[in-house]
Amino acid sequence: MKKYLLDVWEVLETLIVAFVSILLIYEFVAQPFKVEGVSMQPNFQNGDYLLVDELTYRFQNPERGQVIVFHNPQDVKEYYIKRIIGLPGDTVTIENNQVYVNGKLLHESYLPPGLPTPGNETVVLKKNPAQYFVMGDNRILSYDSRYWGPVDRNLIVGVVRLRFWPLGELKFFNYSYATS
Repeated sequence: MKKYLLDVWEVLETLIVAFVSILLIYEFVAQPFKVEGVSMQPNFQNGDYLLVDELTYRFQNPERGQVIVFHNPQDVKEYYIKRIIGLPGDTVTIENNQVYVNGKLLHESYLPPGLPTPGNETVVLKKNPAQYFVMGDNRILSYDSRYWGPVDRNLIVGVVRLRFWPLGELKFFNYSYATS
């Protein structure tokens, strides 16, 4: 009986360590995220499952072109997925269906050629507290910074690193984009 109890305790101990490890990873390192809606098409589809890296932004700042998950600035219980267009201190201008950052046309190789960006505005992003201008890749059907303004740094959850579902669309994401 004593041997049986020791075996049960070892199994329970292993399960507890595994459970605590998963919780810590989920809370501080990475977590899954499901895309809901069409605002990031054609690059992300409704129903895609993504792995969001929550650790990187503890050590470095978000970069232009990265796809991030963040809390909705108008309702922090909701999460959004969008692409970073403007960084703290940048001036983002949208005119004639084009996006300009600091007066230079933003070349967005991740978008289909000729995709218009509706809007007519100029936004200067604060450096302190840090603000980011974000937009969906589906510019016509995206509810983003053009409507509710910049995203404060403290609302950003993490950066998208992997699409793991559907399996046929498995993809790692590495970003580096610049203005012209």
